[in-house]
Amino acid sequence: MSRIAGVLRRTFGIVRDHIGTDALGNTYYSIPKQKTWTGRLVRARRMVVAANPKEHEYLEGSIPTEWDAWIRGRRKEPPSIEELLKNDSYRENIKSKAKEVEEKDLALQEKEYEEGLVATSAKTAAKGHAAATSFGKEEISEDPTSTANSFQPGSWIPKK
Repeated sequence: MSRIAGVLRRTFGIVRDHIGTDALGNTYYSIPKQKTWTGRLVRARRMVVAANPKEHEYLEGSIPTEWDAWIRGRRKEPPSIEELLKNDSYRENIKSKAKEVEEKDLALQEKEYEEGLVATSAKTAAKGHAAATSFGKEEISEDPTSTANSFQPGSWIPKK
């Protein structure tokens, strides 16, 4: 049955060659330059049929960078399985090294804070705009302030 469908597709439709499938399930096709049965000229192009065809469910990284480069024409040959595996291990190696460097940097910063070589960051949040006249000044609140031991209900009277 698939042979008959292939003959009909070549006769009446657009021929597309299966190039490969990635680990995520996306399939890649190449459409050679051809004429349809109506005489219309179809230029050569490359396409992907996503494993998850819904656009709103697309995530960045759903197409590997090597296949993306092939689709966009930045490379002539499609990536091989060996190349994909080599690049994946390289990326994992870089991620682990970056994590190690970040951990060392955080340990060094903590050591410098403890020794007093570096001042700790002042974790303050500025309220308002810097151009305002009240910027950076403490706001005096009209809310009652007291400790829990000395506060008597009803003793606070709002200002008029």
